[in-house]
Amino acid sequence: MDDVNPGQADRTTGETVAPDRTGGAREPMVVIEGVNKHFGDLHVLQDINLTVGKGEVVVVLGPSGSGKSTLCRAINRLETIESGTISIDGKALPEEGKALAQLRADVGMVFQSFNLFSHKTIRENVTLGPIKVRKKSKAEASTQADALLERVGVSAQADKYPAQLSGGQQQRVAIARSLAMGPKVMLFDEPTSALDPEMVNEVLDVMVGLAKEGMTMIVVTHEMGFARKAADRVVFMADGQVVEVATPEEFFTAPKSARAKDFLGKILTH
Repeated sequence: MDDVNPGQADRTTGETVAPDRTGGAREPMVVIEGVNKHFGDLHVLQDINLTVGKGEVVVVLGPSGSGKSTLCRAINRLETIESGTISIDGKALPEEGKALAQLRADVGMVFQSFNLFSHKTIRENVTLGPIKVRKKSKAEASTQADALLERVGVSAQADKYPAQLSGGQQQRVAIARSLAMGPKVMLFDEPTSALDPEMVNEVLDVMVGLAKEGMTMIVVTHEMGFARKAADRVVFMADGQVVEVATPEEFFTAPKSARAKDFLGKILTH
């Protein structure tokens, strides 16, 4: 019998998922099949196939304009797709209405910009979704918010307003706000790109902690250290296509495609 790692059988489409931390099989959480998307004449997503297992951390890398953020936003239909299917935990992505609102509650998203409500306190920002969407009581939501703010290291800021916090603190609040909804999967679209360099690690540390706790995560980032440390698999995109899928060790030490080698040569020498 061939000695094949079950999580790395398909390098091209990424249709297999990485084994879990014990080497066991994972159930699929996000399944993307044959997805295409155009912006005018630009074919930004070209027949994308990718499966992300429950508890798996997938980091999406690639040059600017490769389609990474568009793919991330398509997973909770912030961007529409023209063909193909996306399913979350066995359910096809709804087009609109209450079903789509429910899906967005199950799929947390953290953007480059923090998108906090400036007129609400930090605690109010975190409790708003659970109260309005999950129908939790104000007291229950507040208790949960305090625990999450403690978890991301900003509990002392609970009664302040976003403008009183640093960028790194605001991004950690944005993560806590997403976690408050009890998401099945977390999407991160370049969450550290708007931060000053000294604030990047405080956000990445929270994300590494989530990965270790078993949160299913899809992370679009330029942070190579995070990809090496926390990813189960690296997905490399270029020109709207998935070019290569590999473990971090394989990708960073022996990339198979010329496009990936060129990308790493430019990134890792600066």
